[in-house]
Amino acid sequence: MTALLNRSLGLLLAAVVALPACQRAAYQPQAQLPATTAVTVTAAQAADPKVEAVVAPYRQKVKEQMDEVIGTAPTAIRKNNGESPLANFTADILRERAATALGQPIDLGVMTNGGLRAELPAGNITVGSVFELMPFENELVVLDAPGPVVQQMFDYAARVKMALAGATYTATPDGKPADIQIGGKPFDASRTYTIAISDYLAGGGDQLTFFRPIKPRTTGVLVRSAINDHIRQLTKAGKPVEAKVEGRVKLIN
Repeated sequence: MTALLNRSLGLLLAAVVALPACQRAAYQPQAQLPATTAVTVTAAQAADPKVEAVVAPYRQKVKEQMDEVIGTAPTAIRKNNGESPLANFTADILRERAATALGQPIDLGVMTNGGLRAELPAGNITVGSVFELMPFENELVVLDAPGPVVQQMFDYAARVKMALAGATYTATPDGKPADIQIGGKPFDASRTYTIAISDYLAGGGDQLTFFRPIKPRTTGVLVRSAINDHIRQLTKAGKPVEAKVEGRVKLIN
C-alpha cells in the first residue's frame, strides 16, 4: 500500500513539474499589411457601379437645387484689391440683414476680400453661384465695438484700401485713415458702434485680431443664406442684381 501511494505521489509531482512546459507562449502578432494602405482616388479611377447606383439619386437632387436660378446680373459682379463691387455688395447685405435680425440699425458692415471665394457671373445667378461665392458655414454676428477698436479697424482698412458698408474715409499715401465718416457723421472715438460681420472675422480671421475680445451677438443667420435671400428678394421685386464702386474709399496720391 505504501509503495502504491509513493508511486502516485511521484506521478503527481512529475505532472506539476511538467505543467509550465504545456502553457502557451506569449502572443506574438505577425502583421502582414502592405507597406502602403492608402490609395489615392482620382478621376481616372473607374467608378464602382454599386456605389454609383446608391449615389446617383442624391447627386441628381443636389444638382437640381444648385442649378436653380434665383436672379440675373446685367454684368459680372467682381472683386479686386481695394474697394470692389462684390465687397460692397456683400458688406451691404450683412449690414441690412443684421439690422432686420436684431431689430435695430447697424452702423457698419465688414467683408474682406479673402472671404469672397468666387465672383457672381453675368447672366443667371444660381444657388450654386452663391455657394461658390460663400462656401463656408459662417454665421452673421454683430459686434458692439468701442471707438478705439473701430479706429483699429479703419487703420487695418486703410492699409488694404478696404471699403465698409455705412462708412467712407480717405486712405493717405502712408496707409493711414483720415476723414472717417460713419452714417454721414464724423467718427466719434468715445462712441460704441455696431458692426455686422461673419463669426470668422469676428474671431480674428484675416488678421482682424482686434475684434477677438468682443463677445459677438448672434443672429442665427448664415452669411450665405443672407446673400441668397437678398438676391431672391431683388428678383421678386423685379430688380436685377447689381453692385458698383461708390467712392467709399478715397485715395490721396
